Amino acid sequence: MRPRTGVWLVGARGSVATTAVAGCAALAAGLRAPTGMVTEMPPFADCGLPPLASLVFGGHDTASCPLPKRAEALAAGGVLPPRLPGAVHAELAAADAAIRPGGPLPGDGRSDEELIAAYTADLTDFVREHGLARAIVVNVASTEAAPEPDDDRLPPSSRYAAAALRAGCPYINFTPSTGLHHPRLREAASVSGLPYAGRDGKTGQTLLRSVLAPMFLQRALDVRAWSGTNLLGGGDGASLADPGAAAAKNEGKARVLADTLGEVPDGGLHIDNVPALGDWKTAWDHVAFDGFLGSRMVLQTIWQGCDSALAAPLVLDLARLTAAAHTAGRAGPLPDLGFFFKDPDPGSSSSLPDQWRALLGFADALRERA
Repeated sequence: MRPRTGVWLVGARGSVATTAVAGCAALAAGLRAPTGMVTEMPPFADCGLPPLASLVFGGHDTASCPLPKRAEALAAGGVLPPRLPGAVHAELAAADAAIRPGGPLPGDGRSDEELIAAYTADLTDFVREHGLARAIVVNVASTEAAPEPDDDRLPPSSRYAAAALRAGCPYINFTPSTGLHHPRLREAASVSGLPYAGRDGKTGQTLLRSVLAPMFLQRALDVRAWSGTNLLGGGDGASLADPGAAAAKNEGKARVLADTLGEVPDGGLHIDNVPALGDWKTAWDHVAFDGFLGSRMVLQTIWQGCDSALAAPLVLDLARLTAAAHTAGRAGPLPDLGFFFKDPDPGSSSSLPDQWRALLGFADALRERA
């Protein structure tokens, strides 16, 4: 029997996690084509990636809505195909049964150490009960504000990251939250012998920026200002209504411009919560630039899409690639996975074409070890 790989989702009952679990089941059963999944493309064949059918899902969440019900709500909102929740009900129910309470909820007086120990036990139990070769922890929870310098408590995302290290699980931060980047976890990460990647999955507006910014630079066009607006609803919109969370999100969006152009051009980036949009979002960019002889020009872009459907295949891609890296003995940050992140690990270019070439090289190295 082929070894199975666990995917432990922090925020396991959210839209992204639900879409990932339902989508994986649909692809494994041949119900849908793998549109949007990078690892299903020919360059990633024979790289030792775990098959989709071998993935086992579990996770932490503070929400109580079961995954089958959450999937029905996503189908009603047009995120999932209408009949898909019923077709993969068994897989959704199995994943839901493996979800454990996150926290802390109001009134929970446990210390950081007690919470980390509880999360670690949940992870080790998951691996043992399902007979898994390994489990990959992926943070897809709502964005949190950056911690204050004098805060003596770890932020929630960092507690989950610390538990991943203790349980011997590779870690992926698909959010802008602190996670493994907290200074108090730096040493533990460096000696863990585990691969880890991220942060903040690159699904829409920043994906486009990572293509356009190098274009302006390479064509010697002087960018004078770059402004942007995001309209989004759902849980992401609600969490980003908090100024601290929005600031954490915008930091990653600005990084690609700073790294590529040498500085962040004039112009702000705004995030507006529009609950009526649900899981759909609109991103608008306005780029003012100078051409030959000072000719002033403007480029405007509009990106409209479903954030969960954009993010879910990347979550599956990252889990598979990180699992293969762990099998191959890779440890430490994985800058070659920068293709998937707004804020990639040190050593990654901010240019999408450069990141793609690095990812293909990573796939070749995995293939040699497979």
